[in-house]
Amino acid sequence: MIERTEVDGVPTVVAPTSGPARAGLLFRVGQADETLARRGITHLLEHLALHPLGQADYHYNGSTGNVVTHFHLQGPVDSVTDFLASVCRSLQNIDDARIAIEKSIVSTEESGRVTGPLDEMPLWRYGARDHGLVSFPQWGLHNVTAGDLREWAARYFTRGNAVLWFAGAEPPSGLKLDLPDGARRPVPSPSSALPSTPAFFAGSSHATALDAVVRDGAAGRVLAGVLERRLFRALRQEAGLSYTAATNYDSRGDGFAVLSALADALPGKQDAVLGGFLDVLAALRVGRIDDDDIASVVNRATAALEGDDADAARLPSVAFQLLTDQPVLDRDQLVRELKAVDAAAVREAAAEALASALLMTPLGTTAEWAGFTAAPTGSAAAPAPAAGDKHHASGADPEERLTVGLEHVSRVHPDRRATTVRFDNCVALLAYPDGGRLMVGNDAVSVRIEPTIYLGVDTAAIDARVPAERRVAMPAREPGQIPQPRRPGAMGTQAPLVRARQLDVKQKVTLGVFAVLTVVMGGVALAVSIAMAVGAMPLRPLPAIGAWIAAGYFARKLRTQWTDA
Repeated sequence: MIERTEVDGVPTVVAPTSGPARAGLLFRVGQADETLARRGITHLLEHLALHPLGQADYHYNGSTGNVVTHFHLQGPVDSVTDFLASVCRSLQNIDDARIAIEKSIVSTEESGRVTGPLDEMPLWRYGARDHGLVSFPQWGLHNVTAGDLREWAARYFTRGNAVLWFAGAEPPSGLKLDLPDGARRPVPSPSSALPSTPAFFAGSSHATALDAVVRDGAAGRVLAGVLERRLFRALRQEAGLSYTAATNYDSRGDGFAVLSALADALPGKQDAVLGGFLDVLAALRVGRIDDDDIASVVNRATAALEGDDADAARLPSVAFQLLTDQPVLDRDQLVRELKAVDAAAVREAAAEALASALLMTPLGTTAEWAGFTAAPTGSAAAPAPAAGDKHHASGADPEERLTVGLEHVSRVHPDRRATTVRFDNCVALLAYPDGGRLMVGNDAVSVRIEPTIYLGVDTAAIDARVPAERRVAMPAREPGQIPQPRRPGAMGTQAPLVRARQLDVKQKVTLGVFAVLTVVMGGVALAVSIAMAVGAMPLRPLPAIGAWIAAGYFARKLRTQWTDA
């Protein structure tokens, strides 16, 4: 049984365990509380808090999640007091001399992290703010100061914004949590970068993935298990198309949860995997649900609640629920809710999931045929011309221009969608010593401003329109990373935009058509020219000139389409 108590003014949950003592201290702050320009500040503070512990004789660690930061350990009961006292002391007394070192360690950790297809889903759903920040690099590490860290700690790492959990007989007597007083911070409200759902975007791999939002509860959890069983059976066991067909269920802390699913595929099999994936979703939505699947998922979940250490294992999740002001159920209540889930409840949860769905289709595919709307990859429209606009031609593409207005910066091309970031919606301006800039809007659309490409652009004027707290001074780039005007036959070097555009079926067909027309017209022009040169046909230059002009036109359209893709 889980008991509630209080330790030094901090709400505490306690449960017995047959193993060694375990404890954790959670704070209601995470990556979703940051801004893009200060992305990584919570993770850095977590590292600084743990550094003084060094190589302790017990196992300890920390984690920075989306909405909570967690310090935890396993070891002798006496070690709990030492660990928690050290963490609380370090949070209030930041070691300035250690900041640069820990920044380097955090950056190294990030560079070695293996990313997967699901990592980019939050960016597309939420944009470059709150719950979408987890998709972005920790750019804020470049600018975070000791003052920023102290202010962050004073705001979020307080007694009123914490919950303690302890697995053992009882917390150590005399345990002190030296934390300042402070208010409980609510979970950030989720924003949206999607005009409508269900929506889709083409990913950069052969995998198919789903991100859906459902009400946090037993029905949603059972749906996640049933969906995994159906995907595994359909795509791996029966069709042999996927190796991985799995789901995940994460409480968001606001009464809702994110249900995600992933199915991988080999090249050439991705269309079949996408079709099979959508067939499974459609079957669940209309209620074609096997009672045996529900029973299997429920039995597994209830079995996990019946062990001797089941309550101790639940302590971190119970602490999370308390910290985010979510309902806390005991074991018997959880079992009853799980056993009450039937096919109708799963169908209702599936309908809710599909209504909010964001689908990542394999590279070069779409899901419009299945009723999904394409997620925006740029701005709805370029702003209307206004007095004070300054236009800069591109050295990489003569048809492209950069427009710097009093309220926005836009990258405009006649054959593709404009990308615009308004100054009042700019969440981060990355500034490189060579003059390059990257503006990122709150919808995750970005505009790159390179003086080497857009001659005469006044980056100082752009900097002045973005508040200082949103500017990030980036380290110097290697010469090869700085974009240069394209030379004939050369492709420019440019870092990808925040939202990279992928080749869909329409783009592939368009590229193929322009390629064929370029080759055909070039061949006709060459044949006519040779025939006139050797006297095989009358000397009539107009047909040859026309053929060469047509070949050049289609070659330019091919280049433009390829650049856009």
